[in-house]
Amino acid sequence: MERFDVVIVGAGPTGLACGIELARKGLRPVLVEKGCVVNSIYNYPTHMTFFTTPELLEIGDLPMTAMGEKPTRTEALKYYRRVAEHYALDIRQYQTVERIEGQDGDFLVRAADDRGCPQAFAAAKVILATGYYDRPNMMHVPGEHLPKVIHYYKEAHPYYNQDVLVVGAKNSAAIAALELHWSGARVTLVHRGEGISKSVKYWIKPNIENRIAAGEIKAYFRSRVLEIRPDSARLQTPEGEVTIGNDFVFAMTGYHPDFEFMERHGIEMDDSRARPVTDPETLESSRKGIYLAGCIVAGMATGEIFIENGRFHGGKIAEDIARKLV
Repeated sequence: MERFDVVIVGAGPTGLACGIELARKGLRPVLVEKGCVVNSIYNYPTHMTFFTTPELLEIGDLPMTAMGEKPTRTEALKYYRRVAEHYALDIRQYQTVERIEGQDGDFLVRAADDRGCPQAFAAAKVILATGYYDRPNMMHVPGEHLPKVIHYYKEAHPYYNQDVLVVGAKNSAAIAALELHWSGARVTLVHRGEGISKSVKYWIKPNIENRIAAGEIKAYFRSRVLEIRPDSARLQTPEGEVTIGNDFVFAMTGYHPDFEFMERHGIEMDDSRARPVTDPETLESSRKGIYLAGCIVAGMATGEIFIENGRFHGGKIAEDIARKLV
């Protein structure tokens, strides 16, 4: 069993930032990641462009460059690989943390690698930087677990000449619907609200609304999915129940942190907003010695914390840990 000063669960941009700041304080961290480095960004749409500029994604004082005004997914992946290499971060990829035992000053983090072999890491402190992108919000309807139902849109080509239902009306749903339409899919969009969300980016919103107005994309608003069948989907609409032919469903219904894991490990939650209770100055949770970093700090308010502001959590946490350990 290996011993470290800190185990960081998650190797996304925030986890990397935590590792960098701890190393700068003379501490020895290890990052344990169930997927690849910046796994969430890897799972973004293949040809995605970020909504922000490169400098707002930078960590560790390393500049990020991009061919255009805004970086692409591919450029971001390259950048964060360079960061990990530059700082020689100890990252254990494809190892899933299963439980955290012990107490403040003497934790034992148990994990399993992708072959099922057990791994164990001892540390004085633990940081959870697990994000939320791998926990989709479910619709809780019959047929939701059919293989045709997809929660992560990657690219449109495989759905050419197919009947595709997109559930949702925010940025991810609008982009998926547009790209699927442009690639020759027959697209239907369904959403509980009155129309396309006001939060959709200004250069995307009129585009999707124009496609709907022209009848190129069929849309059902103030509607919801009742059932997903192998070759169709049932919808409840203001005009009554509708059954449409369907080959694939993209459930762009959002994502949430792993609340069950946190609660199982003694982290108190604010029931009003499903927000973990943390010290605002240090980001230490209600379980002493375990810190939270990144978007999981905001609970269900996943739109409050992004890479742009979550990257600064590493400095706050490292300052507190160094004060207690060094």
